[in-house]
Amino acid sequence: MTWGTVGNIVTTNLDDSTDSPAAARPDLKAALDELKNVINGRNTANGVAGLNSSSKIVATYLPDEINSSSGNPLTLDPDTGKVKLEEILNLKPQTAAQLNSRTDKATGDVAYCSDGGEDSAGVGCIAVYDGNDWRAVQLGTVL
Repeated sequence: MTWGTVGNIVTTNLDDSTDSPAAARPDLKAALDELKNVINGRNTANGVAGLNSSSKIVATYLPDEINSSSGNPLTLDPDTGKVKLEEILNLKPQTAAQLNSRTDKATGDVAYCSDGGEDSAGVGCIAVYDGNDWRAVQLGTVL
């Protein structure tokens, strides 16, 4: 099954009061078939994710990964001004050299720097970009 396509709906025999009802029947049938494709396309591949009773997309229909295809950063911008993560945030480790060579640095960026810690055991640090430099936030005691 495919998602409904507007190009499959023809109104040539439906747009004038003198149009023949017999000629209109195949066009009406094709339009209803497209409507059925839309209805049956809910929660299917190449269809649309339906909403639950709370007007939310059920988690099973959300992707495991979201990638920006435009070459721009992916932006989450809730009305509350706050993004809430309910579990663990995992930052991809980057070296200080990798962080410093980035051309997309912006004030407030946060990263995990794998070699930026002052610990002799090679423990990394959290790094925050202040608009000019990456600032290390040293990691403390082991849990």
